[in-house]
Amino acid sequence: MISPANTDVHEGGSAVRPRVLVGMSGGVDSSVAVWLLKEQGYEVVGVTMKVWPQDCMSRAEDKCCGPQAIADARGVAHALGVAHYVVDEAEAFERQVIDYFTAEYQAGRTPNPCVMCNEKVKFGNLWTKAKAIGAEYIATGHYAIVDHLPARSVLRKGRDSKKDQSYFLFSLRQEQLTRSLFPLGGLEKGEIRAIARKLGLKTADKVDSQEICFVPGNDYKAFLKGHLGTDQFRPGGIFDKHGNRLADHEGIEMFTIGQRKGLPGGSPKPMYVIDIDPESRSVVVGEAEDLVVDEFEIDHCIWNTDAAVTGGSFECNVKIRYAHPGADATVHPGENGKARVVLREPQRAVTPGQAAVCYSGDEVLGGGWIARATSGRSFGTVGASVGASS
Repeated sequence: MISPANTDVHEGGSAVRPRVLVGMSGGVDSSVAVWLLKEQGYEVVGVTMKVWPQDCMSRAEDKCCGPQAIADARGVAHALGVAHYVVDEAEAFERQVIDYFTAEYQAGRTPNPCVMCNEKVKFGNLWTKAKAIGAEYIATGHYAIVDHLPARSVLRKGRDSKKDQSYFLFSLRQEQLTRSLFPLGGLEKGEIRAIARKLGLKTADKVDSQEICFVPGNDYKAFLKGHLGTDQFRPGGIFDKHGNRLADHEGIEMFTIGQRKGLPGGSPKPMYVIDIDPESRSVVVGEAEDLVVDEFEIDHCIWNTDAAVTGGSFECNVKIRYAHPGADATVHPGENGKARVVLREPQRAVTPGQAAVCYSGDEVLGGGWIARATSGRSFGTVGASVGASS
C-alpha cells in the first residue's frame, strides 16, 4: 500500500516515517486515510482546502470543501489526535479549475475538472503548504496505488475496481507522484467504512458525493448561465451531417458529444450531437452510428512509459472517460505532446476535452486530452462551412 522508503531508524531500532500532509475533504475516505497513515508510523497533519469564495459559502454548505466538510474534517482530526488546518485556495480554484471548466465548454469541449483539480491544486499548489511545514509527502483518500521504485514512481489502479480513481490522477508528473501517498489503494470501500465505524468516526456513513463539487444539482448548464452570464454564450445553428440547417441554438456551451436532449425533432431515428465546431458555432447532429470512431488524437500528453518517451508506438488499454470499461488500442506518440490512438474495436462518443488514459494491466502509462477531429469525418467540415456562412 505505502512504500517504506525514507524511514529514519533511530538508535533504539524503531523506524520513524516522515511527516505527511493529508488532504481532508470531510468524507469517510480521507478520514480513514489519516488513521491508516498514523498506524503506519507517519507524522500526520490534516488540511482542508477552502475553495469557495466567501459570497458562495451558502450554496457550498454540504459540498466538498464547504463549511460542513471543514467542520467534519476538523472533528475527525481532533478525534484521531492530529493537527488540522484550513487553507484558502478559493482564488486558485477559481482560476485553475472553474475558469478552465467554463472555457472548455466555450471551446466546444467537455471538461474534466477533477483531473485539473488534482494536478493543479491538490498536488500542485498544496505542495507549497506541505513544504512550509516540513512535510515530505501529500496524501489523499483516492482509490489508487503508487509504487515508489528506485528509478520512478508508478501509478496503478486501486484494488476496488468500482471505486478506482487512477483515471483522475493520470496527469500527475513524476515530481508529483514521488511525493504522493494513497493509503486506501489496497482496500475496498466496504473495508473503509468498517474501519471508520470501528473508530467511531462521524464520517463513517457519510454519503459519497456523486457530482462536480462546484456545480449545484449537477446542472452544469445552469451553472454556466450563472457564472458566465448568457451574454457570453455563443449562439449559432444546428445542422445535420449534410450541412442542412435544422434550427438555431442559444450557445455551443449547452451541448456535448453524444447528447440527445435539446435537439430538433422530426427525424425517424434518434439524433445525437456528433460534432461541435467552436469557430462557426455550429452543432452537428447525426445518428448513433455517426458517433463511432476507430481512431482519434490526443494532445498535452503526459507519459510514464519508456516507449512513449522514446517516440515508439505501444499497445495499451485506453479509457476514454471515467466510466468507460477500456478498449485495446495502439498509441503512436507524435510531436508537440500529441499522439494518435488507434482502437482495435471502434468506440462510441469519443468526446473532445475528456481524458484518454492508457493502462498496461493495472499500471497507468499516461494519457492526454481528446482533441476534436479535423479530418476523416466529412460532416465536421460540411457543418462548419455552412455554419460560417449563415
